[in-house]
Amino acid sequence: MTDNRPVLVATEADDLTADMVISELNRRNVPVTRFNPADIGAALSVSARFGSCPVPATGQLRTPSRTVELAEVRSVYWRRPVWPAFDHLSADDARFAAAHTRYGLGGILYALDGPLWVNHPLRNAAADYKPAQLAVAQHLGLTVPPTLVTNDPNEARAFVESHDQAIFKTLRWTPYQRGGVPLTGWADPVVATEIDERVAVVPHLFQAVVNKAADLRVLVVGRQVFAVRIESGMLDWRKDYSALSYRVVNLPDPVEKALLAYLDHFELASGSFDIAIDEAGGLWWLELNPNGQWGWLEESTGLAMSAAFAELLTQGVAP
Repeated sequence: MTDNRPVLVATEADDLTADMVISELNRRNVPVTRFNPADIGAALSVSARFGSCPVPATGQLRTPSRTVELAEVRSVYWRRPVWPAFDHLSADDARFAAAHTRYGLGGILYALDGPLWVNHPLRNAAADYKPAQLAVAQHLGLTVPPTLVTNDPNEARAFVESHDQAIFKTLRWTPYQRGGVPLTGWADPVVATEIDERVAVVPHLFQAVVNKAADLRVLVVGRQVFAVRIESGMLDWRKDYSALSYRVVNLPDPVEKALLAYLDHFELASGSFDIAIDEAGGLWWLELNPNGQWGWLEESTGLAMSAAFAELLTQGVAP
């Protein structure tokens, strides 16, 4: 019997990684509806009824080319959606409109209790707090570098001085410009003399440097684990992708089980982990990106990552 239940893909207009997964779904003849919350209005509409029908969230999501019955959605791939800013409205009206879109469109989608989410936005948000990530990783037996989160300049200086090398990392990526130039928060070296009273304004994350030989990016999709060793010679390999080389590797069984347990803890169907390899071969857990990039790794290694996502979304059930 043919399963014609659709997969929803929520993402921005230009998303090559989502394109790869959608191509795999098309090969499987799985119906796909792609949308972006920023298109709310003429290019995106949604309706849902509650209380007057036997199934919660009965209704439709409509784009210019598709109409989806919400009760029939098999899975949702929440990739890189953009919420509307309503820049054409006054500041107060824009805040009102943005809030009603998030809590209206978002609330309708969150009310769906049948489909598999990869990943549910609320689960992504819960897993995006680095202090919580560090605590869970340590609880699961993963090796975590000494780390301090503080807004006390004295504690920050003492921590940095107690380690041979330390870095500062952002607690969360946020859009940032200086002089009109976009800036990215890398993992940057820090010394005690650089720390001043400005640290007191907000919490900062400081971490001891791992004496790295290489890095690992580990993508987990359902119960499939893809581990790629990244050779760079850089403290933060994201600074220059052209200088990277890749090798597919297998994780030690206890580490693989810990990463799967990590995703289970946060109720995630997928996630991208960053791990450092020291010169003795030891593995140091660094962080999880619940919705990390992986498309370039498939292109570089040939690993069937997009097929794994397509298969998970096609099944429409949690692993």
